[in-house]
Amino acid sequence: MAADEVLERLREIVNPLTDAESDYEPLRQSLGDAKFVMLGEATHGTHEFYKARAELTKHLIEEKGFNVIAWEADWPDTLRVNRFIRGRGEDRTALEALSDFKRFPSWMWRNRDVLGFVEWLRAHNQRLPASQPKVGVYGLDLYSLHASIRSVIDYLEDHEPVLAKEAKQRYGCFEEFGEDPQHYGMVAGLNRSLSCEEQVVQQLLELQHRSAELLRQDGKLAEDELFFATQNAAVAKDAEEYYRAMYRGRPNTWNLRDKHMVETLDRLVEHFQTQGEHPKAVVWAHNSHLGDARATSMAMRGEWNVGQLVREWHEQEAFVVGFSTFQGSVTAASDWGEPAERKTIRPGLEGSYERMFHGVHVPNFLLNFEAHSGKRIPLPPELLERAIGVIYRPETERMSHYFFARMAEQFDAVIHFDETHAVEPLERTSEWERGEFPDTYPSAM
Repeated sequence: MAADEVLERLREIVNPLTDAESDYEPLRQSLGDAKFVMLGEATHGTHEFYKARAELTKHLIEEKGFNVIAWEADWPDTLRVNRFIRGRGEDRTALEALSDFKRFPSWMWRNRDVLGFVEWLRAHNQRLPASQPKVGVYGLDLYSLHASIRSVIDYLEDHEPVLAKEAKQRYGCFEEFGEDPQHYGMVAGLNRSLSCEEQVVQQLLELQHRSAELLRQDGKLAEDELFFATQNAAVAKDAEEYYRAMYRGRPNTWNLRDKHMVETLDRLVEHFQTQGEHPKAVVWAHNSHLGDARATSMAMRGEWNVGQLVREWHEQEAFVVGFSTFQGSVTAASDWGEPAERKTIRPGLEGSYERMFHGVHVPNFLLNFEAHSGKRIPLPPELLERAIGVIYRPETERMSHYFFARMAEQFDAVIHFDETHAVEPLERTSEWERGEFPDTYPSAM
């Protein structure tokens, strides 16, 4: 099919997004009885992506009974937000509840869109009858080695001081490496005898073994707190392995991280099922984690991801939505650990999905592959697709941010915003305020 014919056919089948309540109705119908709805993002810093995910999630909560929200964020940081929205924590405002998101890139969760969504979640839970399970938000990631260790010890000090003392002795293995988990990973990766692998595994097994003893208190709250502590022990175990694997190459760490996220998701579902609930989960993460890796060049590198594993483990219960943008601005850094900047996104490259979607001449639209299941979707078999994470390097756009993908296999639906805007951090740096100008970019790609 010629390029003009492809664009004409796409114009016929896309659903324009006009800010009307009915915009996402075709998507809602396609969700069916999905138990896992995964909402991606093409960047970690785009306002429109956060806004759309929040609106879709609100619908899933109110109309389809979804009650687990899982973020590409650290478990202990997100647990503080969870306690706030469920009325259990000491924080009085959503702003306070987001305070633990201090690690780079803090703007991923400390931004205006997330702040408003957390406030909505709190109000929603307050409106629910006391007998109805409340919605919770949870972190899937594993970077929080030391924060998770502290959380395990804090829990045990409150419930069983003798076990807390034993945990401190085990986790004391990390003390000589300081607070930098990458330093630990480098040393332990080179000399396995210096690793703390045995200690973190022992601590997780100890918590699991002592569960009945630690649950002498009755009630759901006690069960939740033990589960939260055990999950922190699991994070510590997997983080230890992750940081030790960092010096063996990308496939090792990528696969460890995404498998950890899916196992965390499954543990959450199992935990609430044992309490008699019927958990259904919304996952927020980058397209690169949620779009099925088998339909991308990741597969050639031996990498899998969350989207692939959830589809394999849960078959027809998963629905994956990707997001796309052609141009605009984005909140991102120039390098790891550097300040958040408001950067200009270059127009999508020739030969990319972004460029093709721009040619549809519908500013914002939903392309629902599931709605056209069994029919020929007029997309080329493979095109470039852009992924901007927390770092954006426009001067090396093609090499740094594009990969080949088969989008109709990667996602069940895609939402495209032709021009997007940077998400607003709660702490606006001078670099972010100043922004940048596209004519300052080098001409080389």
